[in-house]
Amino acid sequence: MSTLTHDTRPTGRAAADDMAVAAFVMGLVGLVVFNLVLGPCALVLGGLALARRTTRRGRAALGMALGAADLVVLATLVTANGTVAWNFG
Repeated sequence: MSTLTHDTRPTGRAAADDMAVAAFVMGLVGLVVFNLVLGPCALVLGGLALARRTTRRGRAALGMALGAADLVVLATLVTANGTVAWNFG
């Protein structure tokens, strides 16, 4: 009896397309919550997707732009009252 196994992980361009979508989603969500973590992740994933020649170049670039905007929002919120303040509650 023979069993066939199929690897369902995306490879090549499909993986790069998934990275572009993930960068866009992370950048978008990062504008509201967890911008310290999601912003840099969006930048990295968008850059990797572009380096791997994704077919979704616009989405990868928008993910990187949103990742940068996440960091700008973070910097604005941290320095909103003229001093650097970081509070968790």
